[in-house]
Amino acid sequence: MIEFQAVSKSYPGDISALRQVDLRVADGEFVFLSGPSGAGKSTLLKLLYRAETASAGRVLMEGVDLGRLPAHKVPALRRRLGIIFQDFKLLYDRSVWDNVAFALEVQGLPSAEVRRETQAALEGVGLMAKARLNPHRLSGGEQQRVAVARALAHDPAVVLADEPTGNLDADTSWEVFSLLKRANEKGATVLVASHNAMMMQALNCRVVRLRDGRVDDDGAAQPTLFSPQGVGDAQP
Repeated sequence: MIEFQAVSKSYPGDISALRQVDLRVADGEFVFLSGPSGAGKSTLLKLLYRAETASAGRVLMEGVDLGRLPAHKVPALRRRLGIIFQDFKLLYDRSVWDNVAFALEVQGLPSAEVRRETQAALEGVGLMAKARLNPHRLSGGEQQRVAVARALAHDPAVVLADEPTGNLDADTSWEVFSLLKRANEKGATVLVASHNAMMMQALNCRVVRLRDGRVDDDGAAQPTLFSPQGVGDAQP
């Protein structure tokens, strides 16, 4: 599904965000990207949704070289992805319903299908009762659940989440990760940049640890008995 071949990414000022990264993610995997701030986690995700392009090497998704993807095809790529940000990136001049429906409307779906899928997505995150509210009237955890509903509403092939629970408490963090796990069980390939070591252990998925822009370790987390207490702020 996803392959990084000797990928490096540099920014002006001789800043190296990624250095010779080799990484393969199979279709249907759930992978955590771990590591300290500045390790390259967010940059790696940005290369996948083409917010950035590699300085060297190749980034492939289903065999397509994303670095060579013409600009006019980038929107079509992103419509196949579900992207979740730590700061939500909701449309605050629209209702909760409209935020989720918009993600389906850009797919060109019939209005009846948009209504049906929007309702299903909001019911899935427990927010149908607040569908007509504007996001600024919701708690941080509720806003993140709207962002998750928006990202998952169209059943994306790939879900990319960048620190999706960084500002959330333990219980809400577990709710968000449960939604991501559910999407994975339905067939989505999921990559999550996170500092949440407790959640990595609880889900016991593959963990790719980055340090100084390189893959420092690649393996499965060690399972542990899960308790929501402390999940929101645990560090690797």
